[in-house]
Amino acid sequence: MKLSLCTIAKNESQSLPKCLESVQNVVDEIIVLDTGSTDKTPEIAQNFGAKVYHLQWCNDFSVSRNEALKYVQCDWVLVLDADEVLKPEIVPQLKQVIQQTNLLVVNLVRQEIDAKQTPYSLVSRLFRKHPEVYFSRPYHAMIDDSVSLLLQKEPQWQIGSLSDVAILHYGYEPGAIASRNKFQTAKTTMEGYLNQHPNDPYVCNKLGALYLEIGETAKGIELLQRGLTANSIDAGILYELHYHLGIAYESLQQLNFAESHYQTATQLDILPQLKLGAFINLGNVLKATNQLAAAQEAYVSAIAIDQNFAVGYYNLGMLLKQVGRFTDAIALYQQAIKLNPNYAEAYQNLGVVFLKVGNVAESLVAFKRAIELHQTNNPSEAARLRQGLKEMGLGDL
Repeated sequence: MKLSLCTIAKNESQSLPKCLESVQNVVDEIIVLDTGSTDKTPEIAQNFGAKVYHLQWCNDFSVSRNEALKYVQCDWVLVLDADEVLKPEIVPQLKQVIQQTNLLVVNLVRQEIDAKQTPYSLVSRLFRKHPEVYFSRPYHAMIDDSVSLLLQKEPQWQIGSLSDVAILHYGYEPGAIASRNKFQTAKTTMEGYLNQHPNDPYVCNKLGALYLEIGETAKGIELLQRGLTANSIDAGILYELHYHLGIAYESLQQLNFAESHYQTATQLDILPQLKLGAFINLGNVLKATNQLAAAQEAYVSAIAIDQNFAVGYYNLGMLLKQVGRFTDAIALYQQAIKLNPNYAEAYQNLGVVFLKVGNVAESLVAFKRAIELHQTNNPSEAARLRQGLKEMGLGDL
């Protein structure tokens, strides 16, 4: 079976080389649809042997993705965005799975680099080239709707998945986070779709979450609750609806409601990696309501799911610091830093605990590193920490 990479891009000269390099010796052809670049994106794609096509951007991701699909010549399609790369370790599994004759779609685990609480997502990005598999929805375009329709007509097809991380997504790195203008574009596009599909649980979830992110909490809650009333809800979407409702109620300090939604989210039958955010947030709510043993259990559950989850160690360290288990807290902060060397908050709290146990020298080393890291992404916190240490007589860092 032959495999095509299919991507759309606009002004991605910084990210695209890393993306294409990750698949250069994996796929049999590279299709890049350029949607109006003014930089060297098309030339870069051609340098990697890509077939480059052009389409003027029309504010609808599904139109662009479907246009790109028209040029695919291979049996299977792998879809990546320019800020994503394929992990080399997944290649043997990927090549093996596309040999299965009954599979239509293979869901892949995507790791969200620098996303603090939801480091994994499941995406339908590997699928058989089929005339009735196509993208829909103008924002968060996906093939899932067309696949559901096709399965009703051709029930012999199966949906598979690979449980190991396949894709690394760098869109959450500092400097790559969506701007307010991008939020507005997403909001406008999804509101237009919602007008035509008012009870669609997927758009209720995505738009509801966006409302929360831009501070329109009441609208977000209404939409997320509406999503829960749908007749049929995919388990992954159901998880996100409860997870986002937990975030909404936590922001309103309605912690009983938040706890209930997080608990429901953690109990759903989905890939365990996808539930890390709910376990962490549940632990935080339980800690805030003084249910410390239960909070510890939630953090430990997160670490058991992913032993490389720095946020899990950090939050467990915060809990143990609160109850006076300083030595254990130090070890947990150090593990979080080992996994994420740029974890400013872990350095900062490591400094606090070292100070509590009387190790001033190590404390100052940790505080200095925390200030350096905060200076880049949170300069006001760097200034606050520096001033606090000065007032304590610990010097001017």
